[in-house]
Amino acid sequence: MGSCMSEDIIKIGVSSCLLGAKVRFDGGHKRDRFVTDIFGGFVQFVPICPEVEVGMPIPRESVNLQGDYSAPSMIGYKTGEDWTERMNQYSNERIRRDDVSELSGYILKKDSPSCGMERVKVYTKPGQSPTKQGIGLFARALMLKYPYLPVEEEGRLNDPLLRENFIIRVFAFKRLQNLYEKRFNRGEMVEFHTRHKYLLLAHNQAIYRDMGKLVAKLKEMQPAEFKRLYRDMFMTALSYKATVKKNTNVLQHIVGFLREHVTFVEKQSIMQTIDDYHKGLVPLVVPITLIAHFIERYDVPYIKDQIYLRPHPKELMLRNHV
Repeated sequence: MGSCMSEDIIKIGVSSCLLGAKVRFDGGHKRDRFVTDIFGGFVQFVPICPEVEVGMPIPRESVNLQGDYSAPSMIGYKTGEDWTERMNQYSNERIRRDDVSELSGYILKKDSPSCGMERVKVYTKPGQSPTKQGIGLFARALMLKYPYLPVEEEGRLNDPLLRENFIIRVFAFKRLQNLYEKRFNRGEMVEFHTRHKYLLLAHNQAIYRDMGKLVAKLKEMQPAEFKRLYRDMFMTALSYKATVKKNTNVLQHIVGFLREHVTFVEKQSIMQTIDDYHKGLVPLVVPITLIAHFIERYDVPYIKDQIYLRPHPKELMLRNHV
Protein backbone atom coordinates (compact mmCIF):
# COMPACT_ATOMS: atom_id res chain seq x y z
CA MET A 1 0.00 0.00 0.00
CA GLY A 2 3.01 2.28 0.03
CA SER A 3 2.67 5.42 2.15
CA CYS A 4 -1.15 5.41 2.27
CA MET A 5 -2.82 6.70 5.40
CA SER A 6 -4.59 4.06 7.52
CA GLU A 7 -8.00 5.17 6.28
CA ASP A 8 -6.84 4.26 2.79
CA ILE A 9 -5.99 0.65 3.71
CA ILE A 10 -8.67 -1.51 2.13
CA LYS A 11 -9.18 -4.71 4.10
CA ILE A 12 -10.53 -7.69 2.18
CA GLY A 13 -11.54 -11.02 3.69
CA VAL A 14 -10.32 -14.02 1.72
CA SER A 15 -10.42 -17.81 1.90
CA SER A 16 -6.85 -18.60 3.07
CA CYS A 17 -6.24 -21.26 0.40
CA LEU A 18 -6.57 -18.57 -2.32
CA LEU A 19 -3.46 -16.86 -0.92
CA GLY A 20 -1.49 -20.10 -1.17
CA ALA A 21 -1.93 -21.33 2.42
CA LYS A 22 -1.86 -25.15 2.52
CA VAL A 23 -5.09 -25.51 4.47
CA ARG A 24 -7.20 -27.64 2.10
CA PHE A 25 -8.53 -31.06 3.12
CA ASP A 26 -5.76 -32.72 1.05
CA GLY A 27 -3.05 -30.45 2.49
CA GLY A 28 -2.89 -28.39 -0.71
CA HIS A 29 -3.81 -24.80 -1.63
CA LYS A 30 -5.67 -23.02 -4.43
CA ARG A 31 -3.52 -19.92 -4.88
CA ASP A 32 -5.22 -17.46 -7.23
CA ARG A 33 -2.85 -15.27 -9.29
CA PHE A 34 -5.28 -12.40 -9.75
CA VAL A 35 -6.03 -12.28 -6.03
CA THR A 36 -2.40 -12.45 -4.88
CA ASP A 37 -0.39 -10.81 -7.67
CA ILE A 38 -2.71 -8.09 -8.99
CA PHE A 39 -5.48 -7.22 -6.53
CA GLY A 40 -3.18 -7.90 -3.57
CA GLY A 41 -1.11 -4.85 -4.47
CA PHE A 42 -4.00 -2.54 -3.55
CA VAL A 43 -5.55 -4.21 -0.50
CA GLN A 44 -4.67 -5.84 2.80
CA PHE A 45 -6.03 -9.38 3.09
CA VAL A 46 -7.62 -10.89 6.18
CA PRO A 47 -7.25 -14.64 5.50
CA ILE A 48 -9.76 -17.02 7.08
CA CYS A 49 -10.18 -20.79 6.69
CA PRO A 50 -13.39 -21.71 8.53
CA GLU A 51 -12.67 -25.46 8.37
CA VAL A 52 -9.26 -25.13 10.05
CA GLU A 53 -10.48 -22.48 12.52
CA VAL A 54 -13.40 -24.71 13.58
CA GLY A 55 -10.93 -27.45 14.51
CA MET A 56 -10.58 -29.69 11.46
CA PRO A 57 -7.05 -31.09 10.95
CA ILE A 58 -4.79 -30.75 7.86
CA PRO A 59 -5.02 -33.03 5.96
CA ARG A 60 -8.58 -34.17 6.80
CA GLU A 61 -11.46 -36.09 5.35
CA SER A 62 -13.49 -33.97 2.97
CA VAL A 63 -16.89 -32.73 4.13
CA ASN A 64 -19.99 -32.16 2.04
CA LEU A 65 -23.42 -30.60 2.43
CA GLN A 66 -26.36 -32.95 2.90
CA GLY A 67 -30.12 -32.64 3.38
CA ASP A 68 -32.27 -29.61 2.58
CA TYR A 69 -30.27 -27.19 0.41
CA SER A 70 -31.73 -24.17 2.25
CA ALA A 71 -30.39 -25.40 5.62
CA PRO A 72 -27.97 -28.26 4.91
CA SER A 73 -25.83 -30.28 7.29
CA MET A 74 -22.03 -30.45 6.98
CA ILE A 75 -21.02 -34.12 7.13
CA GLY A 76 -17.67 -35.93 6.95
CA TYR A 77 -17.47 -37.87 3.68
CA LYS A 78 -16.12 -41.15 5.14
CA THR A 79 -16.88 -41.10 8.87
CA GLY A 80 -20.24 -39.32 8.73
CA GLU A 81 -19.06 -36.94 11.48
CA ASP A 82 -21.51 -34.03 11.78
CA TRP A 83 -19.82 -30.59 11.81
CA THR A 84 -23.00 -28.55 11.27
CA GLU A 85 -23.56 -27.15 14.74
CA ARG A 86 -19.88 -26.39 15.33
CA MET A 87 -19.53 -24.66 11.93
CA ASN A 88 -22.71 -22.58 12.35
CA GLN A 89 -21.74 -21.55 15.89
CA TYR A 90 -18.18 -20.70 14.81
CA SER A 91 -19.42 -18.76 11.73
CA ASN A 92 -21.91 -16.65 13.70
CA GLU A 93 -19.23 -15.75 16.24
CA ARG A 94 -16.39 -15.23 13.74
CA ILE A 95 -18.24 -12.78 11.48
CA ARG A 96 -18.93 -10.47 14.44
CA ARG A 97 -15.24 -9.90 15.23
CA ASP A 98 -13.72 -6.52 14.36
CA ASP A 99 -11.43 -7.87 11.65
CA VAL A 100 -14.55 -8.99 9.70
CA SER A 101 -16.98 -6.19 10.59
CA GLU A 102 -14.57 -3.56 9.19
CA LEU A 103 -13.94 -5.34 5.87
CA SER A 104 -14.61 -3.60 2.53
CA GLY A 105 -15.13 -6.86 0.61
CA TYR A 106 -14.70 -10.63 0.69
CA ILE A 107 -13.37 -13.21 -1.82
CA LEU A 108 -14.62 -16.74 -1.21
CA LYS A 109 -13.50 -20.15 -2.51
CA LYS A 110 -15.99 -21.47 -5.02
CA ASP A 111 -17.69 -24.87 -4.53
CA SER A 112 -16.55 -25.05 -0.90
CA PRO A 113 -19.04 -26.49 1.65
CA SER A 114 -17.92 -23.75 4.05
CA CYS A 115 -17.05 -20.84 1.72
CA GLY A 116 -18.95 -21.29 -1.56
CA MET A 117 -21.32 -18.36 -2.19
CA GLU A 118 -23.55 -20.17 -4.69
CA ARG A 119 -24.04 -23.43 -6.64
CA VAL A 120 -22.42 -25.60 -3.95
CA LYS A 121 -23.25 -29.32 -4.22
CA VAL A 122 -25.86 -30.55 -1.74
CA TYR A 123 -26.66 -34.26 -1.45
CA THR A 124 -30.41 -34.00 -0.81
CA LYS A 125 -31.18 -37.76 -0.97
CA PRO A 126 -28.94 -40.80 -0.47
CA GLY A 127 -27.86 -42.40 -3.72
CA GLN A 128 -28.99 -39.44 -5.85
CA SER A 129 -26.83 -36.96 -7.72
CA PRO A 130 -26.26 -33.73 -5.77
CA THR A 131 -28.16 -30.54 -6.54
CA LYS A 132 -26.01 -27.45 -7.14
CA GLN A 133 -28.15 -25.06 -5.12
CA GLY A 134 -26.22 -24.80 -1.87
CA ILE A 135 -24.32 -22.03 -0.10
CA GLY A 136 -21.35 -22.76 2.16
CA LEU A 137 -22.24 -22.49 5.86
CA PHE A 138 -19.72 -19.73 6.63
CA ALA A 139 -20.55 -17.85 3.40
CA ARG A 140 -24.28 -17.95 4.23
CA ALA A 141 -23.71 -16.51 7.72
CA LEU A 142 -21.42 -13.79 6.30
CA MET A 143 -23.84 -12.68 3.56
CA LEU A 144 -26.86 -12.73 5.91
CA LYS A 145 -25.07 -10.56 8.47
CA TYR A 146 -23.60 -8.11 5.89
CA PRO A 147 -25.93 -8.13 2.83
CA TYR A 148 -24.36 -4.87 1.58
CA LEU A 149 -20.76 -6.19 1.68
CA PRO A 150 -19.17 -6.78 -1.76
CA VAL A 151 -18.70 -10.56 -1.89
CA GLU A 152 -17.42 -12.61 -4.82
CA GLU A 153 -15.91 -16.02 -5.61
CA GLU A 154 -12.46 -16.42 -7.15
CA GLY A 155 -13.90 -18.38 -10.09
CA ARG A 156 -16.33 -15.62 -11.04
CA LEU A 157 -13.51 -13.05 -10.91
CA ASN A 158 -12.22 -14.54 -14.18
CA ASP A 159 -15.18 -12.82 -15.87
CA PRO A 160 -13.97 -9.25 -16.72
CA LEU A 161 -17.41 -7.67 -16.08
CA LEU A 162 -17.92 -9.43 -12.73
CA ARG A 163 -14.34 -8.59 -11.74
CA GLU A 164 -14.80 -4.91 -12.51
CA ASN A 165 -18.16 -4.81 -10.76
CA PHE A 166 -16.72 -6.38 -7.61
CA ILE A 167 -13.74 -4.00 -7.49
CA ILE A 168 -15.91 -0.93 -8.19
CA ARG A 169 -18.08 -1.96 -5.22
CA VAL A 170 -15.06 -2.55 -2.97
CA PHE A 171 -13.55 0.89 -3.62
CA ALA A 172 -16.98 2.59 -3.42
CA PHE A 173 -17.79 0.89 -0.12
CA LYS A 174 -14.41 1.91 1.31
CA ARG A 175 -15.11 5.56 0.40
CA LEU A 176 -18.49 5.30 2.13
CA GLN A 177 -16.90 3.65 5.20
CA ASN A 178 -14.37 6.51 5.41
CA LEU A 179 -17.19 9.06 5.25
CA TYR A 180 -19.25 7.24 7.90
CA GLU A 181 -16.28 7.02 10.29
CA LYS A 182 -16.19 10.82 10.52
CA ARG A 183 -18.64 13.02 12.43
CA PHE A 184 -21.85 13.14 10.37
CA ASN A 185 -21.94 16.23 8.17
CA ARG A 186 -24.92 16.77 5.85
CA GLY A 187 -22.90 18.90 3.42
CA GLU A 188 -20.25 16.17 3.05
CA MET A 189 -22.99 13.57 2.57
CA VAL A 190 -24.54 15.60 -0.29
CA GLU A 191 -21.09 16.12 -1.83
CA PHE A 192 -20.39 12.36 -1.65
CA HIS A 193 -23.70 11.62 -3.39
CA THR A 194 -23.03 14.27 -6.04
CA ARG A 195 -19.56 12.90 -6.83
CA HIS A 196 -21.01 9.40 -7.34
CA LYS A 197 -23.84 10.52 -9.62
CA TYR A 198 -22.54 9.13 -12.91
CA LEU A 199 -21.11 5.98 -11.35
CA LEU A 200 -24.55 5.21 -9.91
CA LEU A 201 -26.29 6.08 -13.19
CA ALA A 202 -24.02 3.63 -15.03
CA HIS A 203 -25.28 0.86 -12.75
CA ASN A 204 -28.94 1.55 -11.90
CA GLN A 205 -30.84 4.68 -12.89
CA ALA A 206 -34.04 3.83 -10.95
CA ILE A 207 -32.23 3.33 -7.63
CA TYR A 208 -30.22 6.52 -8.24
CA ARG A 209 -33.52 8.44 -8.55
CA ASP A 210 -34.79 6.92 -5.30
CA MET A 211 -31.52 7.86 -3.60
CA GLY A 212 -32.07 11.44 -4.75
CA LYS A 213 -35.43 11.47 -2.92
CA LEU A 214 -33.72 10.08 0.20
CA VAL A 215 -30.98 12.74 0.09
CA ALA A 216 -33.67 15.42 -0.29
CA LYS A 217 -35.08 14.32 3.12
CA LEU A 218 -31.64 14.41 4.77
CA LYS A 219 -32.47 17.26 7.17
CA GLU A 220 -35.62 15.55 8.45
CA MET A 221 -33.94 12.22 9.27
CA GLN A 222 -31.89 10.83 12.13
CA PRO A 223 -28.27 10.37 10.94
CA ALA A 224 -28.15 6.64 11.86
CA GLU A 225 -31.35 5.85 9.96
CA PHE A 226 -30.27 7.90 6.93
CA LYS A 227 -26.83 6.26 6.84
CA ARG A 228 -28.31 2.75 6.98
CA LEU A 229 -30.81 3.43 4.18
CA TYR A 230 -28.26 5.25 2.03
CA ARG A 231 -25.66 2.49 2.45
CA ASP A 232 -28.14 -0.23 1.47
CA MET A 233 -29.36 1.66 -1.62
CA PHE A 234 -25.84 2.71 -2.64
CA MET A 235 -24.46 -0.84 -2.50
CA THR A 236 -27.58 -2.36 -4.13
CA ALA A 237 -27.36 0.08 -7.05
CA LEU A 238 -23.68 -0.76 -7.63
CA SER A 239 -24.38 -4.51 -7.52
CA TYR A 240 -26.06 -4.14 -10.94
CA LYS A 241 -23.64 -4.48 -13.85
CA ALA A 242 -22.72 -1.38 -15.87
CA THR A 243 -23.61 -2.31 -19.46
CA VAL A 244 -22.31 -0.83 -22.73
CA LYS A 245 -25.68 0.88 -23.21
CA LYS A 246 -25.65 2.44 -19.72
CA ASN A 247 -22.01 3.51 -20.04
CA THR A 248 -22.70 5.08 -23.46
CA ASN A 249 -25.58 7.04 -21.98
CA VAL A 250 -23.39 8.33 -19.13
CA LEU A 251 -20.56 9.28 -21.50
CA GLN A 252 -22.96 11.28 -23.68
CA HIS A 253 -24.28 13.08 -20.58
CA ILE A 254 -20.75 14.02 -19.57
CA VAL A 255 -19.95 15.33 -23.05
CA GLY A 256 -22.83 17.77 -22.54
CA PHE A 257 -20.69 19.54 -19.90
CA LEU A 258 -17.81 19.84 -22.36
CA ARG A 259 -19.84 21.46 -25.17
CA GLU A 260 -19.04 25.04 -24.18
CA HIS A 261 -15.32 24.28 -23.88
CA VAL A 262 -14.25 22.00 -26.72
CA THR A 263 -13.92 22.88 -30.40
CA PHE A 264 -16.20 21.33 -33.02
CA VAL A 265 -13.39 19.00 -34.16
CA GLU A 266 -12.64 17.92 -30.58
CA LYS A 267 -16.31 17.20 -29.95
CA GLN A 268 -16.54 15.13 -33.15
CA SER A 269 -13.48 13.15 -32.05
CA ILE A 270 -15.04 12.42 -28.63
CA MET A 271 -18.40 11.41 -30.12
CA GLN A 272 -16.68 9.11 -32.63
CA THR A 273 -14.78 7.39 -29.79
CA ILE A 274 -18.00 6.90 -27.80
CA ASP A 275 -19.62 5.44 -30.92
CA ASP A 276 -16.67 3.08 -31.40
CA TYR A 277 -17.06 1.94 -27.78
CA HIS A 278 -20.80 1.45 -28.30
CA LYS A 279 -20.10 -0.76 -31.33
CA GLY A 280 -17.56 -2.85 -29.40
CA LEU A 281 -14.57 -1.62 -31.39
CA VAL A 282 -12.66 -0.11 -28.46
CA PRO A 283 -12.74 -0.68 -24.68
CA LEU A 284 -14.32 1.77 -22.21
CA VAL A 285 -10.90 3.09 -21.17
CA VAL A 286 -10.53 4.81 -24.59
CA PRO A 287 -13.48 7.28 -24.43
CA ILE A 288 -12.94 7.75 -20.66
CA THR A 289 -9.27 8.69 -21.19
CA LEU A 290 -10.13 11.11 -24.00
CA ILE A 291 -12.94 12.77 -22.01
CA ALA A 292 -10.74 12.99 -18.88
CA HIS A 293 -8.03 14.67 -21.00
CA PHE A 294 -10.41 17.46 -22.11
CA ILE A 295 -11.92 17.85 -18.62
CA GLU A 296 -8.41 18.35 -17.27
CA ARG A 297 -7.36 20.61 -20.12
CA TYR A 298 -10.38 22.94 -19.83
CA ASP A 299 -10.72 22.51 -16.04
CA VAL A 300 -14.46 21.68 -16.22
CA PRO A 301 -15.93 21.91 -12.69
CA TYR A 302 -18.49 19.39 -11.36
CA ILE A 303 -17.47 16.74 -13.91
CA LYS A 304 -13.79 16.65 -12.94
CA ASP A 305 -14.79 15.44 -9.46
CA GLN A 306 -16.96 12.59 -10.74
CA ILE A 307 -15.85 9.22 -9.34
CA TYR A 308 -17.09 7.57 -12.55
CA LEU A 309 -13.93 8.75 -14.34
CA ARG A 310 -11.64 7.11 -11.73
CA PRO A 311 -13.58 4.52 -9.68
CA HIS A 312 -10.50 2.36 -9.04
CA PRO A 313 -6.71 2.45 -9.73
CA LYS A 314 -6.00 2.42 -13.46
CA GLU A 315 -3.21 -0.13 -12.85
CA LEU A 316 -5.92 -2.77 -12.37
CA MET A 317 -6.79 -2.26 -16.07
CA LEU A 318 -10.42 -3.17 -15.52
CA ARG A 319 -11.84 -1.07 -18.34
CA ASN A 320 -9.41 -2.38 -20.93
CA HIS A 321 -11.58 -5.22 -22.28
CA VAL A 322 -13.94 -4.98 -25.27
